[in-house]
Amino acid sequence: MRNLLLFVLFLIGLFYVRRALRRGAGGRGGAAGSRADGGGAAAEDSRRVLDAEQMVACAHCGLHVPESESVRGSGEFFCSDEHRRLGVRR
Repeated sequence: MRNLLLFVLFLIGLFYVRRALRRGAGGRGGAAGSRADGGGAAAEDSRRVLDAEQMVACAHCGLHVPESESVRGSGEFFCSDEHRRLGVRR
């Protein structure tokens, strides 16, 4: 009986720790049904997918950077102005 009580207390503690970590990471932390739009976790996941950005490879060194942070020159993507100046390396 004592082991069962300890196991239940462990599960409750685990629940609260997980909830605190989720809130600390910027999550909403509340129940999925508490959202105003009623979408729950599925709507949040799809929004995260829509926020994803295309990654492009630097034509000089091959480093992958988000397209919005890349530098474009001579029809290619580069990770920095220095690599754009050096040009494509084959």
